[in-house]
Amino acid sequence: MHTMPTPPAAPQPFDADVLIVGAGPTGLTLATALAVRGVRTALIDRQAAGDNTSRAAVIHARTLEVLEPLGVTPTLVSLGLHAQRFTVRDRDRVLIPIAFDTLPTRYPYTLMVSQAVTERVLLERLTALGGRVLRPRALERLSQDGSGITATLDDDTRLRARYAVGCDGMHSVVREQARIAFSGGSYGESFVLADVRLSGAVPRDEVILYFSPAGMVVVAPLPDGVHRIVATVEQAPERPSIEYVQALLDARGPQQQRAVVGEVLWGSRFRVHHRVAERYRAGRVLLAGDAAHVHSPAGGQGMNVGILDAMALGDALLQALGGDDAALDRYGVARRPVAQQVVKFADGLTRLATVRPGLRVLRNALLATLARIPRLRSRMAWRLSGLVYR
Repeated sequence: MHTMPTPPAAPQPFDADVLIVGAGPTGLTLATALAVRGVRTALIDRQAAGDNTSRAAVIHARTLEVLEPLGVTPTLVSLGLHAQRFTVRDRDRVLIPIAFDTLPTRYPYTLMVSQAVTERVLLERLTALGGRVLRPRALERLSQDGSGITATLDDDTRLRARYAVGCDGMHSVVREQARIAFSGGSYGESFVLADVRLSGAVPRDEVILYFSPAGMVVVAPLPDGVHRIVATVEQAPERPSIEYVQALLDARGPQQQRAVVGEVLWGSRFRVHHRVAERYRAGRVLLAGDAAHVHSPAGGQGMNVGILDAMALGDALLQALGGDDAALDRYGVARRPVAQQVVKFADGLTRLATVRPGLRVLRNALLATLARIPRLRSRMAWRLSGLVYR
């Protein structure tokens, strides 16, 4: 009996060109960058709308520059507070003053705006371009073959796309499914965040990193008279009280004229790791943002590096969809060293902030001496602003 050969399986239709997992700033930026170019995306996030906590509060000059093609920069600039300086202090003593007003950019300042606002502006732009976020949808499994990826979600929905990108944070399911190592370590301390109303000698146009034997504390202005407080502590409370934040500022902040906490609007805690993914690509799976790198919040670099990842990956994916697959390798080759530099820089600031009391005088004298060198202050401004990565 003659048997007929089994016909080849029909190719599965694609639901999208790119599946993006995680709708934080990195995922939203990537989805918007692709939508501007007419690329079909499916953007999913495990959290319901409005459930994301607001951690990042800084947008640097380089980030504002690269976001211009998406049409969101003017809105962000109008909604944020423009901080003209960044200073490192030991109580009332200024160790390193860094000004941004001489930088060669249209945005010679640090833009202070909550992550919630940044996400809202990006989402509004994505929606205007016809995109949307599928919520709450969690990725359960991810597989790939020669032509694309298949994602199974927690509601048993299957999505088929040509590429998948993990923008799903430090505990990235995409990274785990792709079996990409995430090497590094973690700090022994935890971090506390709080948005508060302050009175006293607290500038409204300056981000201050206070060094202290008890740990660092960052005091940064936000719009509407709010200040963001970030501090290293042994065990952070889940919801910091007025008394708790006041004690932190009394121990680490200004002495001659106290910064007085009048109200805590929001608070949270988290632990910080310093890790970088072994590679940014595994076949048709890519990583960006915190899924690829995490580090100390010192210097406010995290969200900014993720957004720069997203813009670079948007270009690479467009080239790959056009036939230049090697563009995805070039993305990782270019962006991974940047993450390594940022991790090293943030780690250095964190360790400087927490030197042993016996080394404090020596550290302060050294930093104050180095700060007199204009070239060093300029280099710090370029690094903090992200312009060094042009």
